[in-house]
Amino acid sequence: PYTGRYHPMYQKEGGIPALKEIKFSLTSNRGCFGSCNFCALTFHQGRILQTRSHDSILKEAEKMTEDPDFKGYIHDVGGPTADFRYPSCKKQLTKGVCKERQCLFPSPCKNLTVDHKDYLQLLRKVRNIPKVKKVFVRSGIRFDYLMADPDRTFLNELVKYHVSGQLRVAPEHVSDEVLKYMGKPKHAVYESFLKAYENANAHTGKQQYAVPYFMSSHPGCTMKEAVKLAEYVRDLGFTPEQVQDFYPTPSTLSTCMYYTGIHPLTGEKVYVPKNPHEKAIQRALMQYKNPENRELILEGLKMTGRMDLVGFGPKCLIRPRELHGKNTSGKRKSDIKQGTRNSTGRNSGRKNPGSSSKQIKKTQVRSSVNEKYKKNKSVKSL
Repeated sequence: PYTGRYHPMYQKEGGIPALKEIKFSLTSNRGCFGSCNFCALTFHQGRILQTRSHDSILKEAEKMTEDPDFKGYIHDVGGPTADFRYPSCKKQLTKGVCKERQCLFPSPCKNLTVDHKDYLQLLRKVRNIPKVKKVFVRSGIRFDYLMADPDRTFLNELVKYHVSGQLRVAPEHVSDEVLKYMGKPKHAVYESFLKAYENANAHTGKQQYAVPYFMSSHPGCTMKEAVKLAEYVRDLGFTPEQVQDFYPTPSTLSTCMYYTGIHPLTGEKVYVPKNPHEKAIQRALMQYKNPENRELILEGLKMTGRMDLVGFGPKCLIRPRELHGKNTSGKRKSDIKQGTRNSTGRNSGRKNPGSSSKQIKKTQVRSSVNEKYKKNKSVKSL
């Protein structure tokens, strides 16, 4: 019988650590009618949604509560997209999916069934099971589908009961030009979702955050768009720990664009960042706070003529090279290589006929004052 555990053969290796992330998660559906151009999931599971019955899911949840490792928390109730519970429209059940149009892109189809009631009822039932303390939704919400629903009951209950402080969403980019090639909604849709999410949090008295997933180097993304995304990340005030760099997956529209440089549906030419170095720059721009990325970021800013983002202002991505070159002792790397600089800015290791005796005395006075200050400070600390 199905045990929900790893095979005994892995016991001698300490088991499978990744199982902890999904052991107490419930799969409620498979398939996705979102049809993002870069995603191969549609080809694995289909565009017509398949959903499990409430009874089947509740039975599995009740069985979880009997597990000795269960602490009262169900980590997820979802699937490829958590809030999909119906086929996209009634026509799909009799005529199949549309061959020449998508359900959500570029805007929701007029025939789209937008309804969160069934998913809402399922979540209520699961969280009312004895021994269940909390039910989270971690597999991701399709925010454009949520915004197409005029009823905000689901969003309010999601915020109140099913978010653990951070809600994962996937806007993927902020440039409408890039989003067009991705098959994702315009950035304005994501911004409207953020406002609705903020309002829901304010209504429930909680302070929770939306954590966006972004992608670099997708076909259509020039260095200019990559810098625009970096500026957006800067304004959000956080640095992504992980960045998804586009790579071609079998059968997708984005893969076709990657190899041909042409959009297969429109025939238009598409810019494709293929060079590994350029892809590294686009990726580094999103993690601009990482010191190891500085040279890549500087190169990207030079390429786009955005040297205004190098400086000390709040909008700058990196600091000028001299300041960045300081080591932990307070000396610049250039000083270590060329010798210590004196107050005139020239190397003290070389002859400097322009230095006056007054300037030398001033330097000596400063050094002696600093030594006295350090001694006094060490005495006080004792």
